[in-house]
Amino acid sequence: MIEKFRFLDHTADAKFQAYGRTLEEAFVNAALATVSLMWEPAKVETKLDHPVDVQGRDLEQLLVRFLGEIIYLIETRSFLVAVVDDLTIEKADAGFRLRAVFRGDDRPAKYAIFGEVKAITYNEMRIDQGCPVTVQVVVDI
Repeated sequence: MIEKFRFLDHTADAKFQAYGRTLEEAFVNAALATVSLMWEPAKVETKLDHPVDVQGRDLEQLLVRFLGEIIYLIETRSFLVAVVDDLTIEKADAGFRLRAVFRGDDRPAKYAIFGEVKAITYNEMRIDQGCPVTVQVVVDI
């Protein structure tokens, strides 16, 4: 079993690499790395589902928009992501389309929140579709 993600040193923000046997698995693990900067996803109950449907002209934009949904949901719906299920990535007319289901809880007061991700950046972003697939992301904290 390969590790899901690893945090790397970065001067001001948070940087991580997420891994997977497939591009989809690497994107799921990137989402788990993102939420792990703010709360412990394993401790969040999976009471609610939020469908995710985003498009991007390339895989980098797709990843930024996908991870941006996590920030959007915590800020607008107080929704904490615990699990990412049913993630698919497919070619679309103008690039790529990602669909997934975020499972989690909308009662953040029940959980320890120890950080804030303000934005997903393109800075130092890399997507390597080797074996394993590796995505590298820097987030603004």
